[in-house]
Amino acid sequence: MRAALWLLSLFAVAVAVALFAGNNQGTVTLYWPPYRIDLSLNLVLLLLACSFAIWHAALRALAALLELPRQARRWRQQQKERAMHGALLDALTHMLGGRFLRARKTAAAALAQEQALAASGAAATPHARQLRALAHMIAAESSHALQDRALRESHWHRALQQTPAGGSANEQELREGIQMRAAHWSLDERDPDAALERLAALSQGAARRTLALRIKLRAARLARQTQEALDTARLLGKHRAFSPDAAQSLVRSLATELIHGARDSAQLQQIWQGLESAERQMPELAIHAARQLAALGGAASQVRAWLLPVWERMLEQPGALTDQHALMLVQTLEAAGLDALDAAWLARIESAQQAQPRDARLQYLAGMACLKHQLWGKSQQLLTQASQQLTDASLRASAWRHLAELAEQRGDDSAAASAWKKAAGKALEEP
Repeated sequence: MRAALWLLSLFAVAVAVALFAGNNQGTVTLYWPPYRIDLSLNLVLLLLACSFAIWHAALRALAALLELPRQARRWRQQQKERAMHGALLDALTHMLGGRFLRARKTAAAALAQEQALAASGAAATPHARQLRALAHMIAAESSHALQDRALRESHWHRALQQTPAGGSANEQELREGIQMRAAHWSLDERDPDAALERLAALSQGAARRTLALRIKLRAARLARQTQEALDTARLLGKHRAFSPDAAQSLVRSLATELIHGARDSAQLQQIWQGLESAERQMPELAIHAARQLAALGGAASQVRAWLLPVWERMLEQPGALTDQHALMLVQTLEAAGLDALDAAWLARIESAQQAQPRDARLQYLAGMACLKHQLWGKSQQLLTQASQQLTDASLRASAWRHLAELAEQRGDDSAAASAWKKAAGKALEEP
């Protein structure tokens, strides 16, 4: 369509010129004494057009001739810049390919070419700082792989000098990346304090990035800073750096480690209050915290208060707790002291045993509660039923041991001897 329009326009111009030139009777007379020159107007117009074209072409040719030296300099500068960028790309390729010596030498060659280009007086490359910083970082990374710490630190400091803190946005991003790499090097050298120190130099926004948080998590765990590692793991979970299951498992592991590190009950209660609500609802954490509190001599009522959500969850969702956690729950309640149970807990245990009469662990717990409250007959009945179904050797041994004591109280020596024998046999089965 466009070609057709141009063709029509060309025909229109040709027709207009033919009409003007064909009927034009005008003349131009030049007087140059003693001569007189008569020219047609069409010829004069044609000569003027040709003169303009010739002068224009001559001026363009002269400008091109005068431009040749500058174009030659520009070409040489472009060749040097291409060689510099090519050397930088080669250095990066060698580094990624594991040829660290070649990468370091090629990065040094790129820096030398950049210095020669700057010394030649040519126009500065717009991204010269970033280029120098990247070349120094490639050399530093290669030196780190070659375990040349002195040269690595030298190139790292030079890279930082090329990216000042008050530079452009790209330079600031590059500076933060340089600092993160340095923190990663410190982790490789098992120096978590240096890694945390370098991460602390980052801006607030950069410190909350996923890469920085991953490095911080590793450094905090290596430095045994469990609380810092836990806070970092929570942030990573919110940033979706891990899958939900992996994030929950990591938080649970760190919180358990923090709980086991408590030195007294007051510190443990402070740690427990510092956990998030969702974390306190985790059965594993609640059971571990309660067991640790009981081991540290904490109040039995506090132990049972921490276990209450887990107990309610076990009753509402029978399959929510694994067999191991259900066993640990029963053992922790027993360790907290069943003789001081209030009426509410006695009612909970009794209703749970009646609701799940086939659960041997609940039968054992109810039997021990009855035993502590001197309900001998009911205790003997529940413990006898539980001893036949319990799969845990320690609980079976405990059930038979208490049945032996009850038999001795009744004066049934044969039953007591049989129970003691079974208790000893079950005790030998414990790992």
